[in-house]
Amino acid sequence: MGKKDKKVDFSHIVKDKKLPILTLDGRWHELFTEDQKSPEMKESEQKVNNLLKKQGKLVNDIKDMKKLKNNLLTEIMENMNIGTDNIGKTKEKKLDKNKQFINELNVKIDAAMEELAEIPYMIKEVNEELMTESINIFYDCIENNKAELKEVAVWIYNMREELKHKILIKQDLEVKNTKIYTYMHDILGHELMEMFDKEHGAK
Repeated sequence: MGKKDKKVDFSHIVKDKKLPILTLDGRWHELFTEDQKSPEMKESEQKVNNLLKKQGKLVNDIKDMKKLKNNLLTEIMENMNIGTDNIGKTKEKKLDKNKQFINELNVKIDAAMEELAEIPYMIKEVNEELMTESINIFYDCIENNKAELKEVAVWIYNMREELKHKILIKQDLEVKNTKIYTYMHDILGHELMEMFDKEHGAK
C-alpha cells in the first residue's frame, strides 16, 4: 500500500463511532503487513496494546487485593476475642496490623478502580487515531488499485482483441488446409493421399 504526499483528515468521520478495537480485529490485521503500516500506525497500535495490557493487569490486581482484603477481614472476625495475656497482646498487634493493611488496600483498590475506569476512554481515543491513520492508507490503496485496475482492464481488452484475431487466423488456416487436402484427395485419389499423409503427416 502506497502513501500519499498529503493526508486527508478523516478524524471527524471516526469520532464517537462504535469501532472494534483494531488490534484485536482479525479483519484489520489481514489488511496490513508490518511494512505497510506507517510509523504513526505502529505507534498507535503499540499504545492500544499497552493500554489493554494495563487494563488486564489492573483487573487482576484489584481481584487479588480484594481477595487479600477478604482474607484479612475473615482473620479479624475469627480473632475478635482477645485475652489480656501475652498471646492476647500478640493477637491484638496482629489485628491492628491487619486493620492498617486493610486501610492501605482500600486506598490502593480505590486508586486502581479510578485508573481502570479511565482506560476505556483512553483506548477509545487511541483506537480512533489508529482508525484515522488506517483510513488514510485504505484511501491511498484504493486510489492506487483503481489506477492499476485500469491498466489491467486495458491489457485484458487488448489481449481479447488479439485472441479474437488469432482465432480468426487459425480458423482461416484450417479452412485453407481442409480445402487443399480435399482438392488433392479428389485429384490424387485415396491411395496417393495415404502415401502423402505418411510422408508429410497431413491429416
